Amino acid sequence: MSKALVCSCEDVTVEDIRHAVAKGFRDVESVKRFTGFGTGVCQGKSCLSAVGALLAREKAQKPEGIVPFTPRPPLYPTELSLLASFPVDESKPPVGGVPQELDTFPATLRPEGAVPTRARVVIVGGGVLGLALAYNLSLRGETDVVVLERGYLCAGASGRNGGGVRMQWGTAANIELAKRSIELMGRFARDLGINVWLRQGGYLFMAKTKAVAERLERNAALHNKHGVPTRMLTLDEARDVVPGLSLEGAQAVSYNPEDGVIFPWPFLWGYANACRKAGIQVETYTRVTGFELSDGLVRKVKTDRGDISCDTVVLASGAWSPEVAKLAGVSLPNEPHRHEILSTEPLKPFLGPLVSVLDSGLYFSQSMRGEIVGGMGDPLEPAGLNMGSTLRFVSRFARALTEQLPNLGHVKVLRQWAGCYDVTPDNSPILGRTPGLENLLQLSGFVGHGFMMAPAVAERMAQWMTTGASDELFTRFNLRRFQEGKLEREDMIIG
Repeated sequence: MSKALVCSCEDVTVEDIRHAVAKGFRDVESVKRFTGFGTGVCQGKSCLSAVGALLAREKAQKPEGIVPFTPRPPLYPTELSLLASFPVDESKPPVGGVPQELDTFPATLRPEGAVPTRARVVIVGGGVLGLALAYNLSLRGETDVVVLERGYLCAGASGRNGGGVRMQWGTAANIELAKRSIELMGRFARDLGINVWLRQGGYLFMAKTKAVAERLERNAALHNKHGVPTRMLTLDEARDVVPGLSLEGAQAVSYNPEDGVIFPWPFLWGYANACRKAGIQVETYTRVTGFELSDGLVRKVKTDRGDISCDTVVLASGAWSPEVAKLAGVSLPNEPHRHEILSTEPLKPFLGPLVSVLDSGLYFSQSMRGEIVGGMGDPLEPAGLNMGSTLRFVSRFARALTEQLPNLGHVKVLRQWAGCYDVTPDNSPILGRTPGLENLLQLSGFVGHGFMMAPAVAERMAQWMTTGASDELFTRFNLRRFQEGKLEREDMIIG
């Protein structure tokens, strides 16, 4: 049977676009994520206008709402070896990036009509944490819930991360949460009807300094106490796990074969679909503009589509949480930091685990389609809501990656993007009630690992909210700890 291709790079057809529209993905960014169009070699140059015309023809979107995405550097498929040769001044902080602005969505993309005037629970943030919480509330009979998302699903960090999921953490709380999350991910397709492509190829951490090596050894012993089979590898054993990996300068390597990688986008779609089936309203392109407060409670959430009276508000806005909390007069200690990431052309499968050099923050894995997907922190990255892409990052990453896997120098980078970590002073989340506003609940500050913790945290938070049962998680990581100096530092942060 012949098929009408729209995107020849990714084999996306006219029917695929129509299917996306029928599923409710009606703007260019949402359709791009649902179908994968524009993510191949041509970076949308040969298909973007065709998709826009189709959206107009299908009356999925008004003409003024058909806003194209902006291709990011590198604008053409470019070999890692060439990118690695670009000079970088490591003494100066990164600035700017392309595109400059991602936080403004055209008013025409907002759904027509007002939001509900009343809901028992309003969740601010339609990322994986907010949606997972809404889903878990529905499992416990609470469906009078509205989720507010300022953009499209997957617009924030949940749709921009590398998909890594691991049990190798430095605190007992995170180890147990990660174990439960990965267990829930393993049955996600059965429970929510969508495949998130969980592949448990392991995580291999490398240490190049004595201090980090000691941390890996200490944490491996802690993992074993919690039933996580992390083990320290000799360098020869590490080469067997990742053939071709350079271990020059390595002082220690840890490996847990039960860690893995999933595909982030369907993870959100699965939660969003289940919420909608349960009667929960997920309102995209809806921005919170303020709160109405009285007698130590939040009475209304104000949005650009109307006000919602409520009993409880949950702040799950990730890197935007401090900005939203400020609207209620609450000061949060977390701050956003950009993290950049890229993807190469696909290769034959050769890389089992996600590999990370903990000292530099380099990480990389191979996707189910064969792409090398990875990122690297920048110690000079200033705080701020910046999701632009820079040549500085891709050059630093290309250099670091080809040092570890020299055979990849000829591989071409196809695309690049960025998201924001939601960073707290102790690298641990902010959960539970807000002092002075008891019905404003905190669910943020996961420092880049909220994606992998969401299933377990949401499960416990829904239980805590609907039963009133005590749960030390929501006391231990309360906002008060920053004032009281009771910090719990997590040291297994990549980047």
